[in-house]
Amino acid sequence: MARIPRVASFLLFLTKLSIGQREVTVQKGPLFRAEGYPVSIGCNVSGHQGPSEQHFQWSVYLPTAPNQEIQIVSTKDADYSYTKYVQRVQSGDIYVERVQGNSVLLHISKLQVKDSGEYECHTPNTDERYFGSYSAKTTLIVIPDTLFATMSSQTLSKEEGEPLELTCEAAKATAQHTHLSVTWYLMQDGESPATKIISLSKDFMLIPGPSYTERFASGDVRFDKLGASTFRLSIGSLQPSDQGQLFCEATEWIQDPDETWTFITKKQTDQTALRIRPAVRDFKVNITAKSTFTEGNPLELECLVVGSGRNPQFQGVWFFNGIEIAHIDAGGVLGLKKDYKERANQGQLQVSKLSPKAFSLKIFTAGPEDEGAYRCAVAEMARAQAGSWQVLQRKQSLDSQVHLRKPAARSVVVSTQNKQQAVWEGEALTLLCKADGAEGLLSVDWWHVPQGQTQPEFVAGMEQDGIVQLGASYGKPTNHGHTRLEKIDWATFQLELTSTTVADGGTYECRVSERTQNQARGLSWTQKMSVTVKSLASSLQVSLMSRQPQVKLTNTLDLSCIVGASYSDLQVPLTVTWQFQPAGSQVFHLLIRVTHNGTIEWGDFPPQFQKKTKVSQSSFRSQLLIHDATEEEAGVYQCQVEVYDRNSLHVNDAARASATSHPLRIVISLPESKLKVNSSSQVQELSINSNAAVECSILSQTTGNLRLAIIWYFSSISSNASWLRILEMDQTNIVKYGDGFYTPRRKQKFHTEKVSPKVFQLHILSVEDSDRGKYRCAVQEWLSSANGAEYKLGEETSGVTELKLRPTGSKVRVSKGHWTENATEHGEVAIPCSLESSGGSASLFSVMWYWTREHSGNKLLVHLQHDGLLEYGEERLRGHLHCYRSSATGFVLKLQRVEMEDAGKYWCRVAEWQLHGTPSKWVSHASDESQRMVLTVLPSEPTFPSRICSSASLIYFLFICPFVVLILLVLILCLYWKARKSSALRLPSQREKTLWVDLKGAGDKPISRREEEEGEDKEDL
Repeated sequence: MARIPRVASFLLFLTKLSIGQREVTVQKGPLFRAEGYPVSIGCNVSGHQGPSEQHFQWSVYLPTAPNQEIQIVSTKDADYSYTKYVQRVQSGDIYVERVQGNSVLLHISKLQVKDSGEYECHTPNTDERYFGSYSAKTTLIVIPDTLFATMSSQTLSKEEGEPLELTCEAAKATAQHTHLSVTWYLMQDGESPATKIISLSKDFMLIPGPSYTERFASGDVRFDKLGASTFRLSIGSLQPSDQGQLFCEATEWIQDPDETWTFITKKQTDQTALRIRPAVRDFKVNITAKSTFTEGNPLELECLVVGSGRNPQFQGVWFFNGIEIAHIDAGGVLGLKKDYKERANQGQLQVSKLSPKAFSLKIFTAGPEDEGAYRCAVAEMARAQAGSWQVLQRKQSLDSQVHLRKPAARSVVVSTQNKQQAVWEGEALTLLCKADGAEGLLSVDWWHVPQGQTQPEFVAGMEQDGIVQLGASYGKPTNHGHTRLEKIDWATFQLELTSTTVADGGTYECRVSERTQNQARGLSWTQKMSVTVKSLASSLQVSLMSRQPQVKLTNTLDLSCIVGASYSDLQVPLTVTWQFQPAGSQVFHLLIRVTHNGTIEWGDFPPQFQKKTKVSQSSFRSQLLIHDATEEEAGVYQCQVEVYDRNSLHVNDAARASATSHPLRIVISLPESKLKVNSSSQVQELSINSNAAVECSILSQTTGNLRLAIIWYFSSISSNASWLRILEMDQTNIVKYGDGFYTPRRKQKFHTEKVSPKVFQLHILSVEDSDRGKYRCAVQEWLSSANGAEYKLGEETSGVTELKLRPTGSKVRVSKGHWTENATEHGEVAIPCSLESSGGSASLFSVMWYWTREHSGNKLLVHLQHDGLLEYGEERLRGHLHCYRSSATGFVLKLQRVEMEDAGKYWCRVAEWQLHGTPSKWVSHASDESQRMVLTVLPSEPTFPSRICSSASLIYFLFICPFVVLILLVLILCLYWKARKSSALRLPSQREKTLWVDLKGAGDKPISRREEEEGEDKEDL
């Protein structure tokens, strides 16, 4: 029996040797691919004995159901696909490509996240028997696409030979280890595909495109990585072939388990359009110069090159009347002819190269010898290999004729800079004096005739050499600001008074003089102009406005001080002073002062006032904002405005004008309360010992930062019963219980809850008979001001909620008999309360005694609970009242030492208690109360002790006199004892002698000890 398996194993081994084993293999996983991109998975079968062309079937096991096979596509069966893959297979999104008869590829054109799973390749058996493996599996994981590549789209126009730099941003955030490659492409107009310029491979190698290999080797094309995600393309010298659309492409690569690299994502940036202009080689030369000049004035000529290529190297040559006078080579070396070299050394002539394409010839003091034809020639140079310069091409300008201008008659025009003959006080005054005619050296003097005077004052003057002299009264900045005299051009002189006063008005005269070397005396021309300086105070007005003169408490007080003036466009400095007169005061106090130079000065107000006050100031307007207004800000406000010169920079500078607004009274009032509480009434009927919830809902309330206080009231079922305050939750959420509800049992029974911002509830636990009655709430709105004061805006009372208990069968009846009693002051009185029946044996009773008098509410005196515990309405009543049960149906309230204030009406309320619920507890089932019992207290007759007590002087005598007598007795005894002791010390021998004589007189009669002691006592006495 044991040999049969061994034979079978041997036969199976022989079969393997003769036939061969079938094996199916798929691409090793896991394979990570990005969402939205394709994937191809290879599958191969070997060792088969059937036809060379095998069939393949693809299935997937999704992570949500790893044991459930879902068929995708098959080369054998067109209906192989499950429903969820039918559409993707029919559309070609998923298909099988046969590589060989025994090898295929599964293609998914656009991956989805749900394509993650374990893929199985199965080959149906075509052999005579099953031997080997017929399927293999691999895992595909679809990950998010995190790659991005960006570059701003733009259009660039460059000249041939200019450099180019472009940058793109590319980065990835894939959790798996991936590499990034970045490639720059050029797309020629109308051509495809794009030409590769250069790329940074996934192996971090720089690989230029075939067309850019030589330029990359020479350094003309570069690729740089700047930081973690910035890639830069640099081209040192652009060529016409570089024109087109440039963009950057980023590709993300991952290494599969078979160690091959596969791209998983690819992104392209926006394109940059590059246009290249051909380089300009040819050029021409122009010369610029004035056709005439005046003797002694400068003469300047410029030689300009128009055109040429980039970075040219030029040399320039100057000609005068066809003779070379100066040249500057390409290296900047200057060469001058002999006579011009001497003039240059004396500072009369300068030849320079202003820019690579501009040359200058300047004669500072031109004369008749400089009249003639000027020409310049420019040659483009290039450095030869040996280091010398060679001429590429040479161009020259046309001749420019320059003539000497002869002096001629002039006219002078005086005007203001802004063409206006009136300025405001403090505004700058700028006068222009312009002479016409031939260019020459001129001098000028300015004179001023003040309005109402005839004697002119010298203001300022300028000599031909530019030396300026100011007048005696105009050289001091304190009088007229700063006085400046400047020469704008050869014939225009500008006089400026930076800060004018009213006295600066009047007539201004300009005197222009000219003197040449050939003239013994100079020529002079003059012109006058009248100027008015207007006073700032003439049109200054100040008004104070407020949008809301009556401001609600805690709102913002907004005041605007508006300055009205005809010179509002001058931007003159203003100092604004805000003043405040508190309510009940007759004096204005400084509130805040903002000076013209930005300094802020506060008045004598508390520091918290500064924290909530804001002043914003602009030209001709000042705004005062006081946030969170309180009653302390109520009063009268006014503002004062002072106008300063624009050149005033110091606090002590005097104001040019000032004005004060009218006073404006601001009233601070409480906001109007918009509180509304649900006033509808309702009835709740509950079973005994159940819990109740009475709701208080707010329909509307005042907007703002307000707080609410809730007060709950209760009125018993008794007729003419008053409302008792159960508890109050004030605006600070502190809960206080009312009289009769502050005991631990009542606090445990009643509590309030804030269900929502507008809904409150009173919870009553274990409802019993004494809880029957009416309930309501009162809602108060409280407003807190910045100074800590609390204001009640309004109070609304809700509707009544009546609480009823379902009948339990119990009923208590208290005797309704009338009782009236007269009690004497300081005496005792007992007030009775009785039941008509003793009730059931399982019942206990409690009694509550109440008292009231005219013009006062009901007051709970004492509560004898069902378990015999006494609870007093006030602790001070404990020694004055005593409540006890006199019989099964009787209760007594005893008043000890009746006072006059005890007079009033008394009544009792008796409640029946029974065990209820599981676990059982004592619950009040029913109650009843007696009629009002009237107690009258009569004053007592005065007794001797009462008379004594009624006399203050007698009480003082009776208390003080015994102490005085006691002190006198103590003093007498002390004096006596001291005198006796002194006497005993002075007469010791006399006492002995006297004793001996007495003994001798007695004869021989013996003296007993008793007689001896009696004799000593007598002697002491």
